[in-house]
Amino acid sequence: MMLELKHLKRLDDLFHAMEKANESFLGFPFAKGFDYEPLWRFMKFTGNNLGDPFEPGTYRVNSHAFECEVVEFFAQLFRAPSCDYWGYVTNGGTEGNIYGLYLGRELYPDAVTYFSRETHYSVSKGVRLLGLEHCVVASEPNGEISYQDLEQQATRSRYRPAVVVANIGTTMKEGKDDAAKIRTVLREVGVNDVYLHCDAALCGPYAPFLDPKPAFDFADGADSITLSGHKFLGAPMPCGVVLSRKQHVQRVVRAVDYIGSLDATLSGSRNAYTPIILWYVIRSLGIEGMKRTFLECEQLAAYAVDEFNARGVSAWRNPHALTLVFPPVGEGIKSEWQIATNDVSHLIVTPGITKCRIDGLIEAMTNRRERM
Repeated sequence: MMLELKHLKRLDDLFHAMEKANESFLGFPFAKGFDYEPLWRFMKFTGNNLGDPFEPGTYRVNSHAFECEVVEFFAQLFRAPSCDYWGYVTNGGTEGNIYGLYLGRELYPDAVTYFSRETHYSVSKGVRLLGLEHCVVASEPNGEISYQDLEQQATRSRYRPAVVVANIGTTMKEGKDDAAKIRTVLREVGVNDVYLHCDAALCGPYAPFLDPKPAFDFADGADSITLSGHKFLGAPMPCGVVLSRKQHVQRVVRAVDYIGSLDATLSGSRNAYTPIILWYVIRSLGIEGMKRTFLECEQLAAYAVDEFNARGVSAWRNPHALTLVFPPVGEGIKSEWQIATNDVSHLIVTPGITKCRIDGLIEAMTNRRERM
């Protein structure tokens, strides 16, 4: 197979454009600087992780064994019951959130779904796709859900079950909701039937190491948890992991004769390469490496907050957060540095972000402001 020169040039142009853009983004949570060259050889296979990774199937060009190890790693990290969990590697956090909502709906079809206004947009998409009645709860200035407003909203529907999405690192401010407190608030207003899904897309890999540790895992009352693989751990394509208590998954699992296996996933055919990538990174880093990587990122985030404020830009971050929040930037800075912006702007210090890049952003922001 050979391409014409004009098509080869287009590939070269695209590569250089992506290479340049990859150097300058600071507003989106993607780790960079990884090297998966030892895994390139797998790209010649038609890898497809059909069906349940924990069950045999007819199609065997898959990485189910590695997928199971990835799920087991995070199940232990998130204190899942040893005999009551299940999970799979997803296409990313959106799939994980919709999966959690799906399991919640199957358990409580007449529930009201609650989530804060700081919740990732995938949850709004999910409630529309699944036809869920929902209530958007106010949030505090730091991004955390307002427990007072949750109490008021839930009181109006106290005789109905609740499906709740808790944020373990909100999109813009990295605010962390308290899963145990959410359950307490609902119980006190008389809502005892609760399905609690935790969106830990960014913070999941390092939240267990924080002191104090956020209340978000299975021992804290979660029914399902999702995390992203490309945000903190690093991957060349979006991916994630979703875990749930097995009892919830059993409501949706179906036997599929065509593949000779069970299926409880959303996507059916699934990427066989992302489980290999996630397996590679967790085996390379281990728990201690993940802790060390987080500490390096947090130290750089602390440096950045100090530098912003020293240069007259009001910046802050939540305790132990890798996300720095500051006033909305202009279109020039937003475009040049790929800064996520709504009512505030932010930058996220993920692995691969350097002090030099942060200094360059601060210089660009303050010099531009001084010229205005």
